[in-house]
Amino acid sequence: MKYAYFDASSGLSGDMILGALLDLGASQPKFKKAIDALGLPVRLKIHDVERSHLRGLKVDVDITKATAHARHWADIEGFIRKAPIVPAVKARGMAVFKNLFEAEAKVHGEPFDHIHLHEAGADDALVDVLGCAWLIEELGIGEIFCSPLNVGSGWVKTSHGVLPVPPPAVAELLKDVPVYSAEAQSELVTPTGAAIVKTIVSKFLALPELTYGRIGYGAGGRDIPGLPNILRVFYGERAALSPDKRVYLIEATIDDVSPQVLGAFLDRALELGALDASLAPLVMKKNRLASKLTILAELSRLDRLITAVFEETSSIGVRYYPVERRALERSVETVKVLGSPVRIKIASLGGRVLNAQPEYEDALAVARKKGLALKDVLGRASAAHLKKD
Repeated sequence: MKYAYFDASSGLSGDMILGALLDLGASQPKFKKAIDALGLPVRLKIHDVERSHLRGLKVDVDITKATAHARHWADIEGFIRKAPIVPAVKARGMAVFKNLFEAEAKVHGEPFDHIHLHEAGADDALVDVLGCAWLIEELGIGEIFCSPLNVGSGWVKTSHGVLPVPPPAVAELLKDVPVYSAEAQSELVTPTGAAIVKTIVSKFLALPELTYGRIGYGAGGRDIPGLPNILRVFYGERAALSPDKRVYLIEATIDDVSPQVLGAFLDRALELGALDASLAPLVMKKNRLASKLTILAELSRLDRLITAVFEETSSIGVRYYPVERRALERSVETVKVLGSPVRIKIASLGGRVLNAQPEYEDALAVARKKGLALKDVLGRASAAHLKKD
């Protein structure tokens, strides 16, 4: 299985994604044939361009016959269902457009079925969305990751007038996605680009440790002073990417809350997706006894866990910072102990098992059921695992 990592430090759009994916080595004639089969009044021009002295592949979608009306969801859905493309491409394409329509309906306060798209529903947007979906299948990409998005700043002209950057629909689409603004007084993420990445990206994170075999460069349509208008896509084997090595450490020192509250909060933190949570005693200023709360979390869980610290403890401030981690490969097997299942957590390095530990809760349940000592059940589970191997 392949992966793709989008470096969106210069923003992204539908044509930039198309160009970058094509630049990874997909057949241009085959791609053009697939687009021609859609029957849209368009002509593709694929060529190299220069952006801030960097080369990128540009995909221009020229409309040969203008569509006179904006499209509603029923128009888009009907077109995609009838298109001569494989089901996976249809499903991905409809998911992108559904996200677009839902965002537009939300910001305009209209029912989903009444909303219509202008620029984002035009023929070139259909090519961008379905072309990206087709290229993902063609390149065998099983999972896509993306950097935080540079959305730009300033104002942009649309069919609804002049709007702030990011435009309302883009801002709606990018809820829960890490974004920032740097370098450019311009719109850097388009509605089509936002809808595509919102739909296809598994996780947004800063450049992780990865090994890649190719890089695709997709160019946008503008020269932006001081910023290359180019999307880079790194491409390689999924096993060569480790998206979870960079995590965040959240810390708080708490001296005025019941130990029962803190104990309960550890369980709550794990329920909210913390990778680990712990408490340690310490002495604060004025020799006050306190507890140090430490939580390890992925970026996507960071805000939720910090909010929970404030809501469920007496803390009025936390510290958080990124840390690197290395973890063994993990798997779970199940053995039978006196007729009851006990899971075995296995940690490996390069396929070599380094540790095998019975699951505490499973072993405790068997011990209570059979009236045995916990250590006896743990020993039986470990012996059953070794015998199984």
